[in-house]
Amino acid sequence: MAHGEMGDVSRQLGPGWYPDPFGEAPLRWWDGTKWVAAVSGHAPGLPTAPPVRYATDRRPLPPETPVYTTWIWLVVLLPLLSTVLSLATIGGVSRSLAAFAHPSPANLVLLTSPGYLVSSILGWVIFALSIVFSRLDHRTLERRGVERPFHWAWSFLAWPVYTIGRAVIVRRVAGGRGAGVLWASIAVLVVTIAAGVAVSLILMSAMLQLVHQLPSTGA
Repeated sequence: MAHGEMGDVSRQLGPGWYPDPFGEAPLRWWDGTKWVAAVSGHAPGLPTAPPVRYATDRRPLPPETPVYTTWIWLVVLLPLLSTVLSLATIGGVSRSLAAFAHPSPANLVLLTSPGYLVSSILGWVIFALSIVFSRLDHRTLERRGVERPFHWAWSFLAWPVYTIGRAVIVRRVAGGRGAGVLWASIAVLVVTIAAGVAVSLILMSAMLQLVHQLPSTGA
């Protein structure tokens, strides 16, 4: 007689046919405490039991269940707003740096210009909104029947962490649907990184010009 242990999950199951953990047959009989020699699901006179469903499994979604929400698209697209504003205000920021070489009330006022201030605080506003929208998206997925969706608190690390993790779990339970969020997140991430590199290069150029314009101090 073949004996084996399946762990705490199997010990809680009643006698029945379950997937063979030894891989010798499609099904093997579990008598409630151990595996026995009877294999396959065709042994006469023995009742059948549903397949084992482990705690890590998630129930598949019905095909008609929507997998996208307004909130997830806001989380994905919000960083583009910050990118556009950064590109639009980079000229003012560069002039603000140049003001240090020729300090005067007319030049230093650029440091408190609306564009400069908005560019400075918008990143924090978008960060907060991403967390709020991630939470709303998480709640919507739960109402639609997604078991244990990717937790919204991951958005505290960065918005792509939540959107990409969310897409992976939704695709798993929705038969491959929901990949649009994944690809959109990657596209937005590429755009924001490219824009960030461009802004950094422009600011670096402005700082180098500032260094050259500063009066040299004699020995």
